[in-house]
Amino acid sequence: MSTIPASRQQDILSLTQQEGSVTVSSLAERFSVSELTIRRDLDNLANKGLVERTHGGAMARRNLHIEPDYLQKASEFPAEKTTIARKVASLIEEGDTLYINSGSTTFEVIRALTELTIHITIVTNNIDAVYIVNECEHIHLILAGGVYRNRSHSVSGSLSSLMLNQIYANKAIIGVDGFSPSAGLTTPIMEEAETTRAMIEHTVGKVLVVATSNKIGVVSNFKTVSLDQVDALVTDEKGAEILTQMEIPEGLEILVATE
Repeated sequence: MSTIPASRQQDILSLTQQEGSVTVSSLAERFSVSELTIRRDLDNLANKGLVERTHGGAMARRNLHIEPDYLQKASEFPAEKTTIARKVASLIEEGDTLYINSGSTTFEVIRALTELTIHITIVTNNIDAVYIVNECEHIHLILAGGVYRNRSHSVSGSLSSLMLNQIYANKAIIGVDGFSPSAGLTTPIMEEAETTRAMIEHTVGKVLVVATSNKIGVVSNFKTVSLDQVDALVTDEKGAEILTQMEIPEGLEILVATE
């Protein structure tokens, strides 16, 4: 077994990618070094963005470099997204002004909000919101401007940010492509990151991230914000199970959406 730190860390990385996750105790035994040494190795790999640290070990980091097509995303985990959406809708109060960004999970949130009877304002860059909110008298819909992107069914970019800079919401409901304790919220599209960041920075109340389990532990190209700017994550049962292994910020609330 390798005893040179750089070589050992490369072996640990390869092993993590092969097995999906590793523990400090098993690695210490495998490489005949102390658990303290292994923890340092894992911290080094995590700081380089190569693995995600867990309680007692590490897990492989999954990367998303290309934006999935919207229709493809919409067809994945439909039941979980509906359950998450209903959970979020139960947290909304009369008179709320909500920032809601683009995405298939946030679209389901908007759909769930149409079933409420309370009066709310939705500010969104999700173009598909128009046709489901069209006949809802209790929802005041404000569409962000910007450049339309067919692949995400949204508008985004600097023009969107200019408008969002004029509005302060008391809650934000944020969909993500990647959710990582170390990398934060990420997306493969720079303009989407910019628009979502503007929403979060102009929210004076809670920032709620919505994500199915397949987004947990994923890192994409462009960072939106760190997790210290997020108040709660609403996820499904499998997502919550994955999170129990991770080292998440102490103040981050995990809300599990169940049937």
